[in-house]
Amino acid sequence: MLKVNNLSKSWKDFKLKNVSFEIDKEYCVILGPSGAGKSVLIKCIAGILKPDSGKIILNGDDITNLPPEKRNVGYVPQNYALFPNKNVYKNIAYGLIIKKSSKLEIDRKVKEIAEFLNISHLLDRDVKTLSGGEQQMLAIARGLMSNPRLLLMDEPSLGLAPILVKSIFETIKTINESGVTVLLVEQNAKAALKLANRGYVMEVGNIVLEDESSNLLTNPQVRKAYLGG
Repeated sequence: MLKVNNLSKSWKDFKLKNVSFEIDKEYCVILGPSGAGKSVLIKCIAGILKPDSGKIILNGDDITNLPPEKRNVGYVPQNYALFPNKNVYKNIAYGLIIKKSSKLEIDRKVKEIAEFLNISHLLDRDVKTLSGGEQQMLAIARGLMSNPRLLLMDEPSLGLAPILVKSIFETIKTINESGVTVLLVEQNAKAALKLANRGYVMEVGNIVLEDESSNLLTNPQVRKAYLGG
């Protein structure tokens, strides 16, 4: 379970103001206008940004001040953060290589994740030859390598062709059904909410609405503001 209690953060032109919510083994979507603080929120949870105040509790453990590598949280940024000079296999394996895991363990885990995400055929490919959808799947694979309790994603459908968007969200749903809590920021709210359990609307640095995804999809104000009518 993830509990965020009164989290506040000022960063550049963005602010979080006493944000509180909790999720448990769900697939949740955060939507809202640009500048609402959505990405700042998940970066604080990931440990990339340090909050000014508040607490982040994951499965009963206070992770507020832990470095990212100690949180057991997977994070997939907008820009994927892939290594262009490494092939797909080495990109996926990077985290375990840094931890000096055995070659046998690294190989087992890379192949397990690749098979789960249906990208085994890409393992020898150069990253620069991958399509946008393939790069996104690779970024997700890296996020899953540490067996995270929580997977955070910042606009996973950004820049993808419409035909790939449904596939990405179906993959995310499968990840959640495997036991990983998922929290993502997404501009393509309608596509994301269709498969999610719960959604949050952020405005001006705080959560102004929380509801089951099915209710948000039919909420007139949410539809008008974020779902294209």
